[in-house]
Amino acid sequence: MVSSSKVVSFWHEARIPVILGATFCYVYWRLCFYQPRATIPKKLTNKKDQSLENGNHNDDKLEVDYNEQSSTNDASSDDQDGEVVVISSNAVPIRHKKSRKAKVFTRRVTVKPGLSGDVYIFYSTLTGTTEKFAKRLEHEIQNNFANRKVSKINIDYIDDLDTYFVNPSKELDQVIYLFVVPSYASESPLDYFIETLKDTYNDFRVDSKPLRKLGGYAVFGTGDKESWEEAFCYQALLIDKYIGKLGAPRAFPVGTGDVKSNASAEFDEWIEHLSKTLADPESVAHQVVDASESEDDEDEQEQQANGEDEVDINKKEKKVAQKKDGVVDVEDMGVIMANSQKKEMVGKDSPTYAALTKQGYTIVGSHSGVKICRWTKSALRGRGSCYKFAFYGIKSHLCMETTPSLSCSNKCVFCWRHGTNPVGTTWRWQVDPPDQILKGAMEGHYKKIKQMRGVPGVQAARFAEAFTIRHCALSLVGEPIFYPHINEFVGMLHDRKISSFLVCNAQHPDQLRKMSQVTQLYVSIDASDKESLRRIDKPLHRDFWERFNECLDILRTKQTQRTVFRLTLVKGFNLNEAAGYARLVDQARPCFIEIKGVTYCGTSTSGKEELTMANVPFYDEVKDFVTALNTELQALGLDYQIAAEHAHSCCILIAQSKFYINGEWYTHIDYDRFFELQASGAEFGPMDYIAKTPDWAVYGSSEAGFNPEDERVTRRAKVAVAAAA
Repeated sequence: MVSSSKVVSFWHEARIPVILGATFCYVYWRLCFYQPRATIPKKLTNKKDQSLENGNHNDDKLEVDYNEQSSTNDASSDDQDGEVVVISSNAVPIRHKKSRKAKVFTRRVTVKPGLSGDVYIFYSTLTGTTEKFAKRLEHEIQNNFANRKVSKINIDYIDDLDTYFVNPSKELDQVIYLFVVPSYASESPLDYFIETLKDTYNDFRVDSKPLRKLGGYAVFGTGDKESWEEAFCYQALLIDKYIGKLGAPRAFPVGTGDVKSNASAEFDEWIEHLSKTLADPESVAHQVVDASESEDDEDEQEQQANGEDEVDINKKEKKVAQKKDGVVDVEDMGVIMANSQKKEMVGKDSPTYAALTKQGYTIVGSHSGVKICRWTKSALRGRGSCYKFAFYGIKSHLCMETTPSLSCSNKCVFCWRHGTNPVGTTWRWQVDPPDQILKGAMEGHYKKIKQMRGVPGVQAARFAEAFTIRHCALSLVGEPIFYPHINEFVGMLHDRKISSFLVCNAQHPDQLRKMSQVTQLYVSIDASDKESLRRIDKPLHRDFWERFNECLDILRTKQTQRTVFRLTLVKGFNLNEAAGYARLVDQARPCFIEIKGVTYCGTSTSGKEELTMANVPFYDEVKDFVTALNTELQALGLDYQIAAEHAHSCCILIAQSKFYINGEWYTHIDYDRFFELQASGAEFGPMDYIAKTPDWAVYGSSEAGFNPEDERVTRRAKVAVAAAA
């Protein structure tokens, strides 16, 4: 038996020759005997190729002759740069993103004769033009393919974009996606959708081809070629590009129409050819990936490898200038638009600007706005102020309603703007300085007050008082806390002895955490659970529920401020969630809870949800909800009571019992005292600037929150109409 010491000694003497010999044997075997897996030839066998040309597509799978290697050798050098295969008629090519040249591999799908699935028509609109086109497309598809279900969906109001474009359900397999979208020279809600497609394509955590099982897609875009020729229909082109990158086969090339000339005719022609294509899905199945797209991917990979977050705009613009005939690549235009640091949120020439100004807004700078509400007009005529006067002593004719950010991160079903304001999850626009915003807002407010001097019934004394703003409601539209310099803006208000009432939507915890002291801080709580919040607020953030709860936790830490939960009750949505709301109150412990019935501002369609007068609760229903909520709060051991009401606004206030002192409520604010404490620099809390609530505002009073000094006006005709509805 050989001892271990002799084995070790032999190994030390012979290990080098042994290792070299083994390596040589492996290399020799690899070069001479190893047979790599056969590559699929470019051409099929003559038999199968002839069958394909003759239209014989009955076989589920076509056999490939792997022995016919000569076909690849006969290919041109250009064809050999990438691995290109021809497969059965029911396969769709997908580009493999690794090298400069596009590589193509295949997947198997089942294609049925004729249109192979339901049709989803996605559209976005601000002025109504593309919505009309979408209706025409819906009508034509229904006429041409009567056995297929057609769904028309507004992209701006989709509850969750992931449902259709990131993690589509199996029910969406083999459906057709059709897009009818506008393109604007300024920010629009469609930009968020495009950013979502881009993020999905570049996100390594999700499937790189989530739309591979679609039956096909096609895009038609409208735009103003005369005003913005270099980026005509650029958003439609971007959607066409990124839907394809996400794996969907293109059913028909993107169509474009100039709204000032031939949009309608171009759309009709596009529909005609699209219908013929959808009737023959083999044309969809044989889409070939454009090898030129690989250049775009290489640019992206090089950019990521170099750690660059932005593309050199000057270099791109120079590249654009070198294009023949002034044609701009959509990739270049998309980069320029996405990375330009001078983009306006609401440009003066944009449809967003036109829509908001038509609704009575004065646009301040590039991203702010101001408007006087109906309660300001009512107070000027001595016909009553809003519920904030009954609850906190704010006189409506001394209040300015404004916002430093018209953009919002939610698309609530009850929003007054019906999707006309911009949306986004991050600030990507130019930033106006706070002093210019405040100056412009005050000028716009006073200008609108001046317009009231000719209105019958305006009281001279209140009209004169109205030119000294005492309060600022940062709750007009959008998300005020989203503005990067919101603390500086609030400080400027306080310097002018203007109180600040800031409302946020519980989607920006970082900004809420950094928010300095305001006169009263609101958080909108529109639902008590995740699915209900998704349905009502339609948040854009994917982690909206986590953000929501983080904001509630932050609110609980702000005990040195007056904090408020604002609950908007929408019948059919959240009117039966008292127990869930009570748990949220326990989590955040706000000083006050405002419960208000939704205000009807015209029938609105937001995705599958349509808000009508039937969704507006009666005041008795609001009272029943408040009673139920108060009972739930008591059951949790929370010290809250029903404090005040304003029946005319369909609004009731619940307050912590600490504001009930010696048998009287102190929910009003001593504004002079607040500014004294602000100027002193000393720490103070919500109990340091309270004032007594008038008897007429207390819950259960005969006036039900209406100031007896004002004149109550009842429009019987309108009440009768509302009751009938």
